[in-house]
Amino acid sequence: MNDHKIHPKDKTVGDDGAERSPEITEGSPQDSRPVNRQFGKQAGESEEQIMKSLIKYEKLLDEIEDSVGEVDLHGKITFVNNASCKIWGRPKEELIGLTRKAYADRLNQRIIVDEYRQVFKTGIPRQVTYEIIRFDGKRRTVEDSVSPLRDKNGEIVGFRAVGRDITERKLVEKELSEHRSRLDAIFSSVKEAIITVDTDFKVTEANKAALSICGLRAQEMIGKAFNDCPMQCSRTCSDMFRQTITSKSQIVEYRIECGHKQKLEQQVSVTCVPLRDENGLYSGAVMVVRDITLLQKLEKELKERHQFHHLIGRSKIMQDIYRLMEDLVNVETTVLVTGESGTGKELVARALHYSGGRAFNPFVAVNCSALTENLLESELFGHVRGAFTGAIKDKPGRFQAANGGTILLDEIGDISPLVQLKLLRVLQEKIVERVGDSEPLKVDVRVIASTNKDLKEKVKRGEFREDLYYRLKVVEVHLPPLRERREDLPLLIEHFCRLFNERFHRTIEGVSQEALNIFMQYPWKGNVRELEHALEHAFILCHSSLITLKHLPGELQDYGLSERAVGPKAILPTALSAREITTALNKVRWNKTKAARLLGISRRTIHRKINEFKINQDV
Repeated sequence: MNDHKIHPKDKTVGDDGAERSPEITEGSPQDSRPVNRQFGKQAGESEEQIMKSLIKYEKLLDEIEDSVGEVDLHGKITFVNNASCKIWGRPKEELIGLTRKAYADRLNQRIIVDEYRQVFKTGIPRQVTYEIIRFDGKRRTVEDSVSPLRDKNGEIVGFRAVGRDITERKLVEKELSEHRSRLDAIFSSVKEAIITVDTDFKVTEANKAALSICGLRAQEMIGKAFNDCPMQCSRTCSDMFRQTITSKSQIVEYRIECGHKQKLEQQVSVTCVPLRDENGLYSGAVMVVRDITLLQKLEKELKERHQFHHLIGRSKIMQDIYRLMEDLVNVETTVLVTGESGTGKELVARALHYSGGRAFNPFVAVNCSALTENLLESELFGHVRGAFTGAIKDKPGRFQAANGGTILLDEIGDISPLVQLKLLRVLQEKIVERVGDSEPLKVDVRVIASTNKDLKEKVKRGEFREDLYYRLKVVEVHLPPLRERREDLPLLIEHFCRLFNERFHRTIEGVSQEALNIFMQYPWKGNVRELEHALEHAFILCHSSLITLKHLPGELQDYGLSERAVGPKAILPTALSAREITTALNKVRWNKTKAARLLGISRRTIHRKINEFKINQDV
C-alpha cells in the first residue's frame, strides 16, 4: 500500500518549481457518480447491465445509516448517499461538486487537507474528526473513516469517506468530562479516605486523604491488589473488603484502631459498600475511612461510657474493664476472663474479637466442661480417619476452624491433664496435632480462656498445670458479680426491655418502682443471665405498659414479701468480704442505709459486719 505510484498528471508544481503530491484543490465539476465505478467489467457485459449494477449499488448505499461520500483528488464531492444528505441538510444534486470551503471553516479545512494528504501518501485509511457548517448555519461534528479509491492500475484517483454525525456523542463526552472534573475535585477535597477495588481486590481509585489516613499515596495503590499495598496497620480493611464482596452486603460505621507511622493511635470509622455497574452486576466495593480519633477522645472526656459492644454498665468497675479491653483489642496475647457464672465472660471474648484486626475472621467458642477427655481432644485438635472407633473420616478441629480468628475455651478449669499438655504446646508453638496423626499443622489463632473456678487454687492442689496457668493468664479480665455493681441495674433493665420489646413486638415502658426496689436488693446469684431471664419471664406475663411485682418470677416475689416482713435474708453475711463492704460504703460516702441497700442486706447486718471486720472510715 505504501509504494503506490503517483500519476504524473496528479502532481502539482509549487511556486518554487518543485513537484509535489497533489493537494485537494478545487477544479471543474466531475461526474456525479462515484469515481470508483469500475466493477470489474467482464467481457461481453453490455452498458445496460453495468447501469443496472450501478443503480443497485447506489440503492444499497442509500439504505445504510452511515454516510458514504466520495471526493476526487481536487476535493470535490462526486458522490453522496441519503445519510450524507441528512448530515449536511441538502439534497444530493446540491452537494455534488462542492469542496470543503462550502461546508467548513479555515481550521477544519486545514484538518481535512492534512488528513487526506496522509491517506494519499501512505495509502492507509485514517480516522478524521472535524466540524462542518450545515447550510442552515448549524454546526455538527463528523467522524469519517477515509480510505483511498484506486483505478484499475492501482493509482489513487480519489477518496471514500464512511462516517457518522457524532455531535450528540461529543456533547455527552464533554458533559461527562466536566462532571468527572467536578467529581474529581470533590473526590480529592473530602477529608475521608475513599478507596475502590474491583472484584479481584485490585485498587481502582484512591483519593488524597488516603495518604493522611492510611499512609499511602494513590499512585502506590492503584492497579495493585489491596493486600499487596505496603500498609503498616492491622489490615482489618482487607478483611472488610473481602467480606463485602463475598457477601455482597454493606458494613456501616465499623470502628477500629488503625495506626501507621504518622498516626500510631488512630481511631477510624469504616464503611464498606458493594458497587454495581450499569448492568446491575457487582463490580467491586468502595470503602470510606473517617478519622474519629479526636471524636473518641472528646467522647471519653465528656461522658462516661455506658456500653462496650454488648457489655452494659456505667459503674466505675465497668469503666475500668472497658479501658483494659481497649488495650487488649489489637494485642495478640492470650487473655483469661474470670468471674461467676452469668456475668458475661463470653461477651468479653466476643468484644475483644470483634473490636480488633481479626473481626472478619472466625470466632469459635468451645465449652470444655461439656465433653469427655477423648471427645474434647478430638473436638479441639481434630482427628484422622481410623484414629478411634467411629472415626470414619478426617475431621478438622476447632483450632483449624478458628484459623485467622479467635477461639474461646470456656470453662478451661475443667480440662484433663492430657488436654492441658496439648493445649500448652499449641500456645507455645502455634501448631496442633490431630488425634491419630503425627504431622503437626500450623495455626494462627488468638486464644481467650474463661472460667468461674479459682485456677490458682487448682494449681495449688495439683489439678491444673502451673505453666499453662501462667501462659493463659498473661492478662486477666475479671468480671464482677451483679451484686457488686448494682448501680448498673437500671441501665441493664432498660437494655433488656428494649431488646424484648423488639423480640415480642411489645411497647412496655419499664418496671414499676416497687419492682425496681426488689431488683436493687435481690442478690442475683445467677448474675446478668438471671436478670435477663427474669425480665423475659415478666414480658411474657405482662400485658400492660409497666412490669409490676406480680409479673416477676416466684423467687423475686417471695424475696419481696420476705424483705417487707423480716428484712432481707437472701444474702448470707459470710458471703460478703471486707473489701465488698468497704467499696459499697465508699461509693455512698459512708451512708450505711444506702450501703446496705446497695449490698442487698439490712442496716443491722452492715453494722455487724463493720464491727466484725473492724472497718474504719479511713480505710
